[in-house]
Amino acid sequence: MKVTDHIAQAKDTLVSFEILPPLKGKTINTIYNHLDPLMEFKPSFINVTYHRSETMFKKKTDGTFDKVEVRKRPGTVAICAAIKNHYNVDTVPHLICGGFTKRDTEDALIDLSFLGIDNVLVLRGDAAKNEANFEPEPNGHAYAVDLLKQVVNMKNGIYLEEDIKNGGKADFCIGTAGYPEKHFEAPNLNTDLLFLKAKVDAGADYIMTQMFFDNQKFFDFVKACREMGIDVPIIPGLKPLTNKKQLTVLPKVFHVDIPTDLSNAVMKAKTDEEVEQIGTEWLIQQSKELKKFGVPVLHYYTLGKPRVIYDVVKEIR
Repeated sequence: MKVTDHIAQAKDTLVSFEILPPLKGKTINTIYNHLDPLMEFKPSFINVTYHRSETMFKKKTDGTFDKVEVRKRPGTVAICAAIKNHYNVDTVPHLICGGFTKRDTEDALIDLSFLGIDNVLVLRGDAAKNEANFEPEPNGHAYAVDLLKQVVNMKNGIYLEEDIKNGGKADFCIGTAGYPEKHFEAPNLNTDLLFLKAKVDAGADYIMTQMFFDNQKFFDFVKACREMGIDVPIIPGLKPLTNKKQLTVLPKVFHVDIPTDLSNAVMKAKTDEEVEQIGTEWLIQQSKELKKFGVPVLHYYTLGKPRVIYDVVKEIR
């Protein structure tokens, strides 16, 4: 079932979760142990992130180094299928430009279609760790809008091989990313919204936002989107603060602001346990306010903290 169908049929605000694939060497039980407590809340769908390969150098016995490509968190497509089969819940695999060719993407889309997975979230993805700026893979996509257009082509039965006529149509529901505080590479929010509108015009069915900690920024973002003519559902992405390091890490990595009241409270905390409690209470209040605002879905980035998310959702349901 598509994300947009869940939203259309909902009588109240829905809940969804996002998880990381386990590190290579871990089993699928890592995912089940993570999700088992959260399934009490009957999530409408579960997002599974995609991770590009990383370049590593391994030292040989003669002192020289071999360059190897390693994907530390493989298995997104298979994990989505396993979750769908294990819990009978819809899944949303992320698709990224970085590290993937157009053919890699097409093969992944074919696999997803065969597996009955009809949702994808299309993202450009981050630059490789050894790159100052994002560099597309040779014969890959440089921008999320181009990746999105490839998915739309497959919805219309258009494949990379021109000799494929009347190709099978893969009817995906396509999500794309939105940034309430603007993408860090955009010169300003208005330009960023123009890029977002281009993705919606190209076929995106809904928007999933970057995390934020100030609801007013989300409300302003929604208003600006509507004024721009963006009328698809906008789903807020939410994450709790759980330790003091995040006061510097989250703004640096995700380019988000931490509200003064929240940062002051965290700085006064003596332990990470206290920080986690502060972050939990903040997220509860965020969630209640967003639900009152009428958001279609509360989407939680669980990312290793399922117990915190459990406490939050338990409080608001």
